[in-house]
Amino acid sequence: MAFSTGFTRRFGVRHPIASAPMGGSAGGALVAAVSRGGGFGLLGAGNGDPAWLAREVPIAAEGAAGPWGVGLLTWAIDAGAVERVLECGPAAVMLSFGDPGPYARRIRDSGAALIVQVTDLDEARRAVDAGADVIVAQGTESGGHGARRGRSTLPFVPLVADLAGPVPVLAAGGIADGRGLAAVLALGAAGALIGTRFQATAESLVDPAIAAAIVAGRGQDTERNRVLDIARGSRWPAEYTARTLGHPFLDEWRGREAELAADAEAGRAYRDGVASGELPPVPIWAGEGVDLINDLPSAADVVGTLVAQAEAAVAEAFGPELSG
Repeated sequence: MAFSTGFTRRFGVRHPIASAPMGGSAGGALVAAVSRGGGFGLLGAGNGDPAWLAREVPIAAEGAAGPWGVGLLTWAIDAGAVERVLECGPAAVMLSFGDPGPYARRIRDSGAALIVQVTDLDEARRAVDAGADVIVAQGTESGGHGARRGRSTLPFVPLVADLAGPVPVLAAGGIADGRGLAAVLALGAAGALIGTRFQATAESLVDPAIAAAIVAGRGQDTERNRVLDIARGSRWPAEYTARTLGHPFLDEWRGREAELAADAEAGRAYRDGVASGELPPVPIWAGEGVDLINDLPSAADVVGTLVAQAEAAVAEAFGPELSG
């Protein structure tokens, strides 16, 4: 059984699965492995750092078996960053968290597809107006950063799919196995953009201790917060919180964000804790689907497993006559 969707046809990939452009995790090896598995990998280029791109793009380009893309944080980039990324020759550029308008035309004129991640319906309308070729509808279950006042994946995805019309929509947030993929396809999505599951793979750039924490993690222990961004001096806009696993600093400062931001000594304590090894070097970004992750396979194998599970879910739900 093959899941042929507007997304798979747009990029010529076998499966409606994309790996999220996770900063600190989604390097060239991960993107290449997802591609070899039949999915679409996205480099997590963040602000478009030239040294990072110079290191990771060749790994993706040489190891991929098909098209791949690059993800950028819209609030953190300028036109120069977009040009650097386009020079790398990606099949797509994904813009997240901010207005895609200033960069949309340049990306599409280059021949690359424009993928825009959205967290509410106003952003979805803006993505359509910008000419997005693919829209990612991100629910609040997702790991890492997302809208402080966003919507859950289940009700959000069909609304975006209806609004986007013929534009393929990828669902993101809480999808960590093939049952989740089957569910969002039923909701009208053309595929899934998956983060946490691919963070816990052999090719991810994360420290082994972080990968182990994800395998051991539970969804009930994840929490959306700004505490860790404030503590580490991150420039992330206040409207975007981040879902992470538990953290000692979060326990100490939960609900006291304004106080934390004004406390220089607290910031020094955080940096000292990281330097001494008492605190993790970075927050552990993880979505609510983390309970479903219990191993550290190759990302290529993850793609195959997700598809097999989705096929089984469809067959069980609707019978073999609809799954063949």
